[in-house]
Amino acid sequence: MSSQRVPSGRRGASSPRRAVVTGIGVVAPNGIGADAFWKATREGVVVLDRVSREGCEDLPLRVAGEVRGFDPHEAVETRFTVQTDRFTHFAMAAADLALADARLDTSAGSPFGIGVVTAAGSGGGEFGQRELQQLWGKGPRFVGPYQSIAWFYAASTGQISIRGGFKGPCGVLADDEAGGLDAIAHARRGIQRGARAVVVGAAEAPLAPYSAVCQLGYQELSRSADPARAYLPFTADACGFAPAEGGGMLVLEEESAALERGIAPRALIAGHAATFTGTDGWQRSREGLAHAARAALQEADCVPEEIDAVFADALGVPEADRAEALALADVLGPRISMVPVTAPKTGIGRTYCGGPVLDVAAAVLAMESGVVPPTPNVVDVSHDLDLVTRTARLAELRTVLVLSRGLMGCNAALVLRRGGGTDRP
Repeated sequence: MSSQRVPSGRRGASSPRRAVVTGIGVVAPNGIGADAFWKATREGVVVLDRVSREGCEDLPLRVAGEVRGFDPHEAVETRFTVQTDRFTHFAMAAADLALADARLDTSAGSPFGIGVVTAAGSGGGEFGQRELQQLWGKGPRFVGPYQSIAWFYAASTGQISIRGGFKGPCGVLADDEAGGLDAIAHARRGIQRGARAVVVGAAEAPLAPYSAVCQLGYQELSRSADPARAYLPFTADACGFAPAEGGGMLVLEEESAALERGIAPRALIAGHAATFTGTDGWQRSREGLAHAARAALQEADCVPEEIDAVFADALGVPEADRAEALALADVLGPRISMVPVTAPKTGIGRTYCGGPVLDVAAAVLAMESGVVPPTPNVVDVSHDLDLVTRTARLAELRTVLVLSRGLMGCNAALVLRRGGGTDRP
C-alpha cells in the first residue's frame, strides 16, 4: 500500500460525512461511568471474582466479572425497569451517561435525526428464566406481558429509542462478540447517510443461572476457580476466558456538526472490516483476523506503520492466542515487537458483545491520556508481542487498532484516530 496519500483529516469538501465519538457511557465490572472505568483500567485493577449470583454457586463456571453496586431503579424509571432485563438496564444507563458526556440536546431538531444501534449475543436470559419459572411453577396466568419483549435481542435498541424519543435509523445485530465492533460500523454508516447522531454499543447480562448454563457448552470458557489464573491470554497458563456482564454505549455524530456546537471530537471512526472463518479451529482465525485488520486499515487510509497500539481480542485459548499473535505479525510485519499490545479485559472478563465496545471506550480514553493500559494478571508472555503488563505505559497515541473475535467464527477490526484524526489540539 502506498504511503503517498492525502493525510487523514485534510480531505476536501467532497469527502463523505465522518463519524466521530463525542460521548462515552460505561457500566462495567470495574466502574460505572467513563471516569471510574478509565481510572480502574489505567491502573490495571482486577475485579474478577467467584461468581456470587444466586443459583450459580454450584455450576462449573466459577469466576466472572460482576457489576456490583448497580441499582437499576436509581438509573432508570420504574416503568422501564419492570418490562426489561438486566442487560437492557445496563444499556439504558450507559446510553444516558454517553448522551450526558456528549452534551447532546436531544430535544432540539427532528427526532428522526437520532438513531440507536446495539449488538446482543444472549438477550434477556434472567428475565426469561424468571417468567419460565412462573409458567412451570404456577401456570400461564402468572406470566407477565413483557416476557415476549424483555428477552429479545432488540430490547435495548427498542427501549433506548422509545425512552429517548429517537426515531432515526435504528438496528440490532444478533451476533457473537465481534458484533460490538460491527454495531459501531453500522452506526457509522447511519451518520454517513445523514443521521445527526447515533447512540451505539452493547451490554450483556450472562450471569443468571439459565444464561450461565447455556455457556457451559463453550469449550473456551475457563473452569478455573482461581480469579488470578482464570483468564491469562498469551501465556503458557492460558485456560480459557472468564465471562462478564456490563458494557458500554457511545454517541457518534457527524464531525462538522459536533464542531459547530462546540464539541471537540474525541475520536474518528476511521475504518472497519469483518470476516467469518467458522468454528472448525481457531487457527483459521489468523487469516480472517489479518484480512479484517488490513481491510480496516485500507478503509482508514492508514498504513501499518501508523498503528500506535493494539487492543487485542485475547481469548485466552492457546490455539486462538497463537492465531491472533500470528495475525498481528502478518499485518504489522517487523514492527510486531515494537507496537504496544494490550488486553485490559483480563481484569474484568469478556462481556461478549459489550467487550469490544469497552475496548473502544478504553482506546479513546487511552489516546486522550497518552497512556496504554496494562493487561491485568498477565506477566510472562509466551508470544512475540509487546504486551503491556504490570503497569500502564506512556505513549503518543494517534491511531489505534481494536480487534475482536466471536465464538461462532466472526472476526472484526476497527481503526480509531485521535481527536477526529485532525491536527486540532
